[in-house]
Amino acid sequence: MSEPRKRVAAIITQFFEGSHADVIVPKFLMGFPTDDGLLPPRVELASMYLDQIFPEDIGLDVAKQHDVPVFPSIVRALTLDGSDLAVDGVLLIGEHGDYAWNERQQKLYPRKYFMEQICGVMANSGRVAPIFNDKHLSTNWYDAKWMYDRAAQLGIPLMAGSSQPVTWRRPWLEHELDTPIDEAVAVGFSGVEIYGFHVLEVLQCMVERRQGAETGVSAVTCLRGDAVWQASTNGQWSRHLAEAACATIQDKPEGEIEAHCPDPVAILVEYRDGFRGTALLFDQYVQSLAYAARVKGQTTAAEFCSQGHGYEYTKGPYAHFSYLSLNVEEMFMTGTPSYPVERTLLTTGVLEAAMTSLTENSRRVETPWLDVAYRSY
Repeated sequence: MSEPRKRVAAIITQFFEGSHADVIVPKFLMGFPTDDGLLPPRVELASMYLDQIFPEDIGLDVAKQHDVPVFPSIVRALTLDGSDLAVDGVLLIGEHGDYAWNERQQKLYPRKYFMEQICGVMANSGRVAPIFNDKHLSTNWYDAKWMYDRAAQLGIPLMAGSSQPVTWRRPWLEHELDTPIDEAVAVGFSGVEIYGFHVLEVLQCMVERRQGAETGVSAVTCLRGDAVWQASTNGQWSRHLAEAACATIQDKPEGEIEAHCPDPVAILVEYRDGFRGTALLFDQYVQSLAYAARVKGQTTAAEFCSQGHGYEYTKGPYAHFSYLSLNVEEMFMTGTPSYPVERTLLTTGVLEAAMTSLTENSRRVETPWLDVAYRSY
């Protein structure tokens, strides 16, 4: 007789067509579209909590179609209306919704508030379950570090981040552990806060494999406009590597980057071991993400491909989220994170420092608190 499937609760800010809830939750209900076909879920979605329900909501209909109860509180969703934790995994999807913005133009999603309640249920139940937090942990380092520390204190397996580190790469590229990387850049598009995280995560998931492993970040500077091109001229980031990364992206206009990108952004990341990496936002020039590095004098580059950018193998129901979701499901099954949450913790801190720099006239922000050391696997 087979054992009952592990049960998962989805704690969601807002659920509408194309939202992060929409591209993650249905996969745990209907299956994961992959290069090898549709893989059936191995866990059961047992409950949902929706923080905000607007006219465009589809979460209630999805729940009804699949007989998933929607509870009016996080506590009841985790206990299945009982007194103790009754699920074996938690999807914390705190993306989208009607929330305030801070002075750095970051939307104040209630991820830490959700995490406090989730951890409270687990602490009082004397039992924990793995948690996946979608995207970065918080808008600020204090809350992000609290989430990380509280999970560690309670012994909760924790994963976080976006689909980018586990999506398709064209051509395939992954540095061997302890690769002597000389310099690296990641390229992307869109807004600094909302997509800067994705570009930083592409950068971090690659450079964390450099020689000596990750030791943290000592300073961050965020430049915008003409200052970005001047910084390249001054040798602060490599134009050659940026062009090599962009060359892997098929869908872009001809001509120089400057001709199509009137408002570039550069996040200059100074690591504690002396390494330097750069996250570049070339909005209107590219609509995909890419990476390039110089290793022993040789340039290597790849596109990080996502849904909807014109490549046949990425088409489908947001299939790039399948590989993220499958990694999360594996953690729910085994209790072991598929990759280090420290990557997202560090990237969260770098992004906050970048937003601070940007709102303070591109001040170089020293970050002694970002002494996040870890080993990639």
